[in-house]
Amino acid sequence: MTQEITDGPALDVPAGAAVSLDEAVVQEAIPVADAHRGKLGETILQVRGLRTSFPTRSGTVRAVTGVDLSVRRGEILGLVGESGCGKTVTSLSILGLVGAPGRVEAGEVLFDGEDLLRLPDRRLRDLRGDRIAMIFQQPTSSLNPVFDVGFQLGEVLEIHRNMRRRAARARALELLRMVGIPDPQRRLDSYPHEMSGGMAQRVMIAMALACEPELLIADEPTTALDVTIQAQILDLMRRLQEETGTAIVLITHDLGVVAEMCDRVAVMYAGEIVEQTDVRTLFRDPRHPYSRGLIGSIPVLGKPEDELSVIPGNVPDLVDLPEGCRFAPRCVARVEFGNTLATESHPELRPVAEGHDVRCWLYHMVDGSRRPSPDHFPAQAVVP
Repeated sequence: MTQEITDGPALDVPAGAAVSLDEAVVQEAIPVADAHRGKLGETILQVRGLRTSFPTRSGTVRAVTGVDLSVRRGEILGLVGESGCGKTVTSLSILGLVGAPGRVEAGEVLFDGEDLLRLPDRRLRDLRGDRIAMIFQQPTSSLNPVFDVGFQLGEVLEIHRNMRRRAARARALELLRMVGIPDPQRRLDSYPHEMSGGMAQRVMIAMALACEPELLIADEPTTALDVTIQAQILDLMRRLQEETGTAIVLITHDLGVVAEMCDRVAVMYAGEIVEQTDVRTLFRDPRHPYSRGLIGSIPVLGKPEDELSVIPGNVPDLVDLPEGCRFAPRCVARVEFGNTLATESHPELRPVAEGHDVRCWLYHMVDGSRRPSPDHFPAQAVVP
């Protein structure tokens, strides 16, 4: 794995051109996904029409509105988007961890055929930490500060695997060694505050993988870590995933991580998914204007430009969402095409190619197969 993972793939995006990766860059940035794609199994997680809201004094925040996604066994699905788009709330909704006053209003979350949203609390607790695990965004705040690492790792095994304390401690030692913790015997007796961020994150990964889960949700697992530690953590997750066949939902805003790790990608904007496809297609041929804007705004290392591509405007208020397309007020393509429909009617997520779904009126003005020519698809605004 490269050590400059957070820098992302080298994207050369001339103004006004279709966003795509150079063939050599694609081959270098996404070597693992193609080799891994043939090993994918049946669907293990199916999310349909998920809606989660938070009532506030200023109105109801519609954090997640109608999310649909699926994950197959042995697959890594990237869930990407800028801060506040609903990625974390989606993951917490899947696991039944949305705290008050938030609530899941509607939808289905089918895990191996069981709807997690309708399971009794006890059954859901049995699944969490056992067949389904999560790596939270802040490891130091997710670990209990008053118990040592050995106790916290052992507790997972005692609860879900009915291990005796001595056997659980031995397994905890093995897990720490597996995730590359130096001097694991001593670290069993360490407390979270005695560890660095990278080491605490490794402990969280060890805890999440203790029971060899079938589904792992990783919420920004490399946040606030330096580049070298990020590369090590991602390499560890990929290696363990390949060895165990665990399906992973990787939540991130780092497109470099997506290119390195994921098989498929779901792009979120303002509480909904606007594009889903495989990782190679997203970088070579992104269809939604927001996806194009994200990729087009990536700085190209070693190729300084006079202008930086940006997405104009601001993210909509989740209390007062627009009636039409949520990206329409910021969409240069809509202005160019004169598509007033985008401001009046909300588009559905529809297929534009096999395995490629897009929520955009530009592709459905006539029929589901319509696609504007890249020559007429304007670039996002640029600023000096």
